[in-house]
Amino acid sequence: MSRPGPDRPEPAFAAKVATRADFPGRARALPRPRVFTNGVFDILHAGHVAYLARARALGASLIVGVNTDASVRRLGKGPDRPVNPLEDRIAVLAALESVSLAVPFDEDTPLALVLECRPDVIVKGGDYSAATTVGAAEVIGWGGRFEAIPYLSGRSTSALLEKIRR
Repeated sequence: MSRPGPDRPEPAFAAKVATRADFPGRARALPRPRVFTNGVFDILHAGHVAYLARARALGASLIVGVNTDASVRRLGKGPDRPVNPLEDRIAVLAALESVSLAVPFDEDTPLALVLECRPDVIVKGGDYSAATTVGAAEVIGWGGRFEAIPYLSGRSTSALLEKIRR
């Protein structure tokens, strides 16, 4: 992405990217109910877009925590991951209509983000449960809820990368 300047204004979606420093205030200013999810979102595909749209439909705003490149590598997704750097991944997410705010996180889990934004709903993909979702117990504890959204069959970044490699 080219740097903004006098002849290149900042794209509108850039305003939907928060820094860690301004995240708590910006997140809490969003309309309720606030929905939170997180992930790598390396190669955005139809499964991601459908998932995020369904997550947004659960509330008035959707906050997306995005793993930094270093945290993706620590997840053990493979030596070639992430394919796209954080700056690109977060820009593409912020450009989606369903996303209200996107914020990077470098920790191994998004728990600090959850505690800072206090969402009403925490969402993960269909292979997660409240028991396996970091932050779900806290959200439920303050009166919120956990929702699992089923994956679109056959849609995954790992499957796309395998197809490309072949």
